[in-house]
Amino acid sequence: MKVLVTARHCEIDDKLRQRAIELVQKAAKLATRPHRAEVVFDDDHQRKIVEFQLYLSRGHTYVSSAEASSFLTAMDRAAGKLRNQLDKLPSRVDKRSGVEKR
Repeated sequence: MKVLVTARHCEIDDKLRQRAIELVQKAAKLATRPHRAEVVFDDDHQRKIVEFQLYLSRGHTYVSSAEASSFLTAMDRAAGKLRNQLDKLPSRVDKRSGVEKR
C-alpha cells in the first residue's frame, strides 16, 4: 500500500512521519484491499490538525481528522477515529468453510 505524508505550513520530523505510517498500516489491516493512504499534518494558527485518508477498492474512502495542541496527540486521536470507522465494516465469510475473514 502506498502512503503519502504531507505537511502544510509546518515541518515534521522523520520520527513523527514513521509513526504516522505505522498507524495507517495498522488501521489498513482492518480494511479490505486498501491501495492508498494519505496523512496530512496542518499547523493553522497554533492548532495542530492531522487528517487520515484511506482509499479502498471500488472507490470507498474513509477520512478522519483530529485537532490537539501537539501533532502526536492529534495523530493518535485521528487514528482511533479511523479504526472505529473500519471496525464497523462487515467482515467477509468464506463460503466454503463458513469462517469469518478480516
